[in-house]
Amino acid sequence: MRCATFNILVCLILFISCSVKGQDYIKVNIPTADDESAYIWTTLQDIPFFEKNNYQVNLPAGTLVADLKSKSKTGELSDDDYERLKIFIRDSIYNRSDYLKGYEKIGDEKALINTMINKIDRSNFNWDFKRFETYQINLTLYGPGGSYDPDEGSILIFTAPEGQFKNYDNPANTIIHEIVHMGVEESIIQKYKVPHPLKERIVDSFVFLNFSAILPEYRIQDMGEFRIDPYLKTKEDLKKLDKFVEQIMGENR
Repeated sequence: MRCATFNILVCLILFISCSVKGQDYIKVNIPTADDESAYIWTTLQDIPFFEKNNYQVNLPAGTLVADLKSKSKTGELSDDDYERLKIFIRDSIYNRSDYLKGYEKIGDEKALINTMINKIDRSNFNWDFKRFETYQINLTLYGPGGSYDPDEGSILIFTAPEGQFKNYDNPANTIIHEIVHMGVEESIIQKYKVPHPLKERIVDSFVFLNFSAILPEYRIQDMGEFRIDPYLKTKEDLKKLDKFVEQIMGENR
């Protein structure tokens, strides 16, 4: 009886171990024409922010989009403009095949991405890194390169019809960057009202300290914000990230 019980336990442990190792945390989605229209519209609304922070933004060519971009800067976008944009994208721009190479390229990196997600052990931190059971990876041909929804666990990532990605050849770099953004958003960024350049420095430092060995392309952006650097020298320093950020933000009050 003891032997049988022991064998059952061994099998159960092996099953759980294999399940964890083989878990797929990401689902890649090709957008519809209306999905792209909605994202292009959101991007147009945020043009002032992107230009202020020196983001390079991809938008469809043509006089209509150029006109809408100008309207965004003066706060004149209307519901009629959105309807015009949807017709333009649906009838003149959208082609599902434009997303297939990017879709396949992310698929090739799924094992690497899942490995990195598995390595983010929330018990290593004195603060809460928000994790999702599944991350929705939504492709787009437009926008600044990547964005995230920390409430839904979704990521929008730029690709091109030839399968290229913005900033990096390997899309795993951008995807893990956005996953870390969502992980720190509530307990660090929102809690301490962290400004955009410092937020990016924190996320880049987190990714670099954890994954530079398996992401040799990954670079820390230079946005002129270096205050977190003296505090984050090793992966172990991330355990007290909340205290470091609290101290930095407190110095500015």
